[in-house]
Formats: sequence, C-alpha cells, structure tokens
Amino acid sequence: MARHLCIHGHFYQPPREDPWQGDVLPEGSAAPAHDWNERIHRESYAPLAWARRLDANGRIADIMNCYEWMSFNVGPTLLRWMDRHAPDTLRRMVEGDRQSLARWGHGNALAQVYHHIIMPLATVRDREMEVAWAVDDFMHRFGRKPEGMWLAESAADLPSLETLADAGIAFTILAPRQARAVAMLDGRPADDAAWMPVDEHSLDIREPYLVELPSGRSMAVFFYDGALSRAVAFERLLQDGEGFWRRLVGAAGPGLLSVCTDGETYGHHFTFGEMALAHVLGQGYSGRDDLRLTNYAAQLERTPPRRRVLLHEPSSWSCAHGVERWRSDCGCTDGGHPGWNQRWRKPLREGLDAMKREIDAHFSRRGASLFYDPWAALRGYGKVLATQSTAAATPSAGSAQPAAPGTALPDALEDARSTFAAKHLRPDLAPSDIDAAWRLLAMQEAALAAFASCAWFFDEISRIEPVNAMTYALRASDLAAATGTGDIHRHLLEHLQRAVSNKPEEGTGADIFTHHALPRRETVPGLVLQALCLLEAADALPAAGDTATWTWPGAQVAVRLESAPGDVPLQGMAEVRLALEPGGETVHFAWTPPHATGATGSLVRVVRADGTQEAMRLMDLARNRREALLAALTTGATRRADELLGPVARTMLPLVSPWEEAQRDMVRSEAWAPLLPTLGLATITGCGASPETLRLVEDYLRANLGAGDRRRLARLAEGMFTELLDAPEPDWDKIERRIVRTRALLPDMDWWSVQNRIWQWGLAGEGPRRCAVQLGFRV
Repeated sequence: MARHLCIHGHFYQPPREDPWQGDVLPEGSAAPAHDWNERIHRESYAPLAWARRLDANGRIADIMNCYEWMSFNVGPTLLRWMDRHAPDTLRRMVEGDRQSLARWGHGNALAQVYHHIIMPLATVRDREMEVAWAVDDFMHRFGRKPEGMWLAESAADLPSLETLADAGIAFTILAPRQARAVAMLDGRPADDAAWMPVDEHSLDIREPYLVELPSGRSMAVFFYDGALSRAVAFERLLQDGEGFWRRLVGAAGPGLLSVCTDGETYGHHFTFGEMALAHVLGQGYSGRDDLRLTNYAAQLERTPPRRRVLLHEPSSWSCAHGVERWRSDCGCTDGGHPGWNQRWRKPLREGLDAMKREIDAHFSRRGASLFYDPWAALRGYGKVLATQSTAAATPSAGSAQPAAPGTALPDALEDARSTFAAKHLRPDLAPSDIDAAWRLLAMQEAALAAFASCAWFFDEISRIEPVNAMTYALRASDLAAATGTGDIHRHLLEHLQRAVSNKPEEGTGADIFTHHALPRRETVPGLVLQALCLLEAADALPAAGDTATWTWPGAQVAVRLESAPGDVPLQGMAEVRLALEPGGETVHFAWTPPHATGATGSLVRVVRADGTQEAMRLMDLARNRREALLAALTTGATRRADELLGPVARTMLPLVSPWEEAQRDMVRSEAWAPLLPTLGLATITGCGASPETLRLVEDYLRANLGAGDRRRLARLAEGMFTELLDAPEPDWDKIERRIVRTRALLPDMDWWSVQNRIWQWGLAGEGPRRCAVQLGFRV
C-alpha cells in the first residue's frame, strides 16, 4: 500500500460580531489590530494563502497557496468575516479547493458545524440546524456539497454522527483517544463482532474506520496521529521545516498519515509556522521519500474502511473527561490561572439551555401561524444567512461605510429572502406578521450563536467569550419580546446568580451580564447617534434636504437633514433598518454633535411615530461602540491630513535647497513635523526634485521619522504600490525606482502585500524580475 500524507488545519474564530450591527467591534486585547479576527488573519490565514518558500540564501524561491495542498475546514462565522474583510484570502481558499478537486477528484475543504457548538450537548433540532446551515454556507462559498464535516472540538457521539449522515456527510475526523474498540467489517452483526479494545497508542490510524449507526447508516472516521499533532501544536516542531518533514517521513507507513491541529498553529501560535508547512507540502507534492500528499475524501475513495470502530461517547479532542469541559468544573482549562475554578460552567450551560427551551417553545407557538412548517423554515434559513454574509461585504477594511442616498438592502439578499418567503411564509400575511416571522428566525440564529464552544473553554466567566455568549442571548431575548413573549433572559439570570467569578470584583454571572452584556444592547437612538457621528467622521453628512446612509453589515441608517450641517442641534429624519428584519422604523432626531460641546455633551434625541421620545448620550454608548467611533474619528482625521498635506509636500520637495555650511536642521523644523510621512511619500515618488535634494531630504527623514511616522509612511507607500501594480500595464521602471527609494527610507518595511502582487504578475518579464530582485526574490 502506498504512503500518503494529509495535513489538516481547523480554522475557527467564534462569532464576534455585534448581534445588532452584524460586524466585529474593536477588541482592545488585539491591538494594534482592530480585533482578533483581523490580527489572526494577518498572522495566519493570509500567510498560508501566500506562504514563502526560501532558498539556501534566504531569498524567496516560491509563494505557495497552502490551501491547495492541505486539508482544511473554516468555520462559517469566520468565513462570514473574511467575506467582508479578507476577500482575497477567501478567494485563495476557494481556489485551493478547486485546484485540489481537479487534481485528486475531491476538494480539500471540509464543512464545519455552523456556530461551533458542542453537538453531544445540543438538542436534536439544534444539531439539525447547525449542520443544515453549515451545508448551505459551504455550498454557497465553495460551489459544491461538502463530503466531510468537522465537529466542534471533535465532540462526537452516535446522535451527532446520525445528524451528519442525515445531511449526506460521508466522513469526519476524530482524535485517536476517542476510539474504544475496533473489529473487522466481516458481515457479522455488531453484537457478534470480534471487538478488540484500543487506545491512542494501539489504534492503527493509517486507515479509515466505519461507525455503524442505529439508523442503519454509517459514518467513515479518520483518526489523526495524536503524538505528531501535539508536536506540531505544542513542541516547536515548526521551527525547522526540514526537521518537520523528517519527522513525518519517520512516522509514515503504508496508508495515510494524518496530522491535525488548529489552523492558527501556522503563523499565529508559532510565528512563520506557515513557512515550515509550505516546505513540508512542497516535499509532499514532489513525492520525496515516497510520501505523497492527498486529502481525506480522496483517500476514502482509494481505501474504503475495512474495519468498524466503537467510540467513547461522548468524547472530544480537548477534554479528557468527554465533553465535561463545556458543562462542568472538570479540571480541563486554558487561561494561566491554576488556582481558579470553573464551577461557573454548569450554571452558564443550564441557564442558556433553559432560555433556549423557552425560545423554541415561542418559535413553535408563534411560528405556526406564520410559516407552513416553522422548523422546515428554520432549516431553510441557512440559505438566507449565507447570502446575507456575501451581500453585506464591503470593499474597504473598515467595519462600516457610508452608502449612496436611499440605498436598499443588497439585491442578493433581497432575492434570497424573496425565494425563502415564497417557499416558507404563509400567504396573505399582514406586514407586521411578516416582520415577526423574520424576527423569529433572527432570534433562533442569535440563540444558537450563544452556544459557541469557547464560552466554556477558558477559565473565567468574565472573559470576552462568555460575555459574547450572554450578549447573543440578550439579542435573542429582545427578539422574542418583540414577537410577543416575555423577557425570557430572566431564565438565564436565575442560573447566572450561581455562577461565581474567580475575580471578586466581578461578582456573579448575573452581575457580569448586567455590567458587561446589558450595556451592549442596541437601540434606535443608539444607531442613529452612531450613524450621525460616523457620517460626520467620513465627511459624508448630507446637505439640508438630502439623504445619506450609513451601512453596517447588519443594519443601516438613512439620514435626511432638515437643517444645515453646521446647525446645533442638527435636525432631521432617520430610517433605521436591520438587514435580516425587513421592517424599518422612521424617527425624527435632534443631534448635538461632539464638535459643538465635546464628547461628554454630545447626544441625540429621537421622537418615534407614536410621539414617544428617547435620548442617547455619546458617553453612554457601550465601550466597544465608543472605541469604534474613536477609530473612525482617527482614521478620518488621518485621511484628511494626508489629503491636505500630500499636495503641500509635493510642492515643497523641489524647493528644498542644499544646506548652508554648519546647517544642521530645516528652517522652522517644528513646522515640518506633521508633514514628515507625506514628505516621505513625495520623496519616494520624486516629484521632479534634483538627485541632490532627494538625498538631502532622505537623510533628514531617516533622522527624524518617529515610529508612528514610519508606520504611516509605510501605509501610504503600500497604497501607492498597490495602485501601480493594479494597473493593466504597470510601469515597471517607475515601480523599481520607487522600491529602491522606499527601501532607503524604510529599511524595515513589511513588503508582504507588494511581494504578493509582483508574484501574481509572474517573473517572466524583465521589469517584474528586476522589481522582484529588489524585494528578495530568487529569479
């Protein structure tokens, strides 16, 4: 039997989006990145899409798309974020799957249960929704049905595998310690089979096994190499790509050697780990040492199961006690506080379970008059969720953007909703009932998001992950209340009172809910206030009588001014809509902007259609929303400064004369300080200045650019190179000159994205080759 290798990466981030705005708000612990998704993307997901392979002299010999050669799954909540903020990386993932499908007859990508919930702890219906929505999301993004599916934390039992089989899934991947016994597939009933007990050390992981299910169906299971996978994740095996390869060759035998870790191991957990992986993948696709790459589905076709397996039930890859890590103080934790306890896990689980039971009962009761079949409608809602994610994508890096006046919801989302409504909504519903139907669906999605596994994974209930779970539960409760039931998050609070934090100052889970989750609750005045502040920061406030719209992925606010932008208070009308709820609300507002009174005095007052009034102060917004506004203000100010100072710098540069004898500084040098980054960009472009002037200014900038100035100049330079390299016919001579000048000014600049673009042009032409040499390529 031939020797094959499959390296699998499980890529996942929990649902971090604000459940009202639909996008991730700033997370200070990830700074200087905007949030953890952005940071980990730059450290892991993107480097794997453009992984460097170096020659013996440290020059770039190749840039590899690792997704073309490794098995991988990506959580739908992460794919949703990538769709909006990292579309280039997502395209590389999809292209990698397509290339592997063409090569091996089966794609590298696997699906993953939608919200990364622990399936053995979920109800039958919740398991069905998680799998059905995951399949819809996968088909929408990869254009094919998934053959395999990753179970969150590889948590498995027979009911969970039945759910996969019911959805047409052929295989999954488990840890070797989850196997209890094996027997030959010899036609004998399971009760008469010659079962042989196994453990992680005795199980032969080089072939797939069959789990026979009570329904008469079956599920193929691959078991990864536990020792090797731990070495990759925790034992610094990635510090040397050749050492990694030799370790794999030594462990391989006839059949499949499977290595499985969190995908974030490559780059985020271990810096430059993607380069070690790229080295290994390169050896594997060349067939070195008679060890060749494959993926699980191709191997399953090549070597169908010969043996059946019994599992420890329930079991997982990250808890030695089955699935207790997600419901009890079992001792499994990660957080660096060995003296803490996790007794809070049980009441958090019980509280969310109690709340979900109330939500399900309300959904059945209220949905019966709105849907032909409420639960069939909920299963079909996955197609709307998948389309909403793509439809809300924005080309910019920010979390929200101004939209054209009168912008409606994207056509793709409207089409998906229309198709869904025609199939699932009862005819002749009143508009208020249609609104209620969509709110019920959004209620269920938010409730399921609260069960993402990481809420229990770590060691403290006041961490961001449990607080996010409480926030999604709050959103679900609000939607339940809006569709005719009581304030059902009280069921959660009753249990959270028994969840005691390890931090005395945090109190109980109920205190944490009150102090950390409840302030995140979004309101119409809050959305109007944020939209007005963001429009002003973007210089996009409309003139009197005109309309401007601020759009988040999950919400939009259309503002029509009745007074001039300089008036205080600024008055007008605002229409607020949430993407997954068709009904909107129009209110009159009076806004006192921050520039008029300072941030502490800024507020908005709104009057609803029924005459009720509400007010929201800027300083009363939740912390992460204030941080989002702060980021928008600083970004807007920097952009305006660049637009203002760029032409000034380009005009100034040719006017600089050689210094006089004994001159050591620019005349009135303090006035030059704000200009340094834009002056640096002008120096890179030349602007008609003499070589002597350019040398003088380069020396001056090298001596005076501070750390912040260098970061800002690097951003400006990267934007310039992006524009030049995106041209239909790049001017390679100009690009080469500017690379040389940029390297002189910024010897430590990160050329990663520029290198990627030059690589994509190919290195056959003389111009690209010259530029590539300047950027460290071997040509």
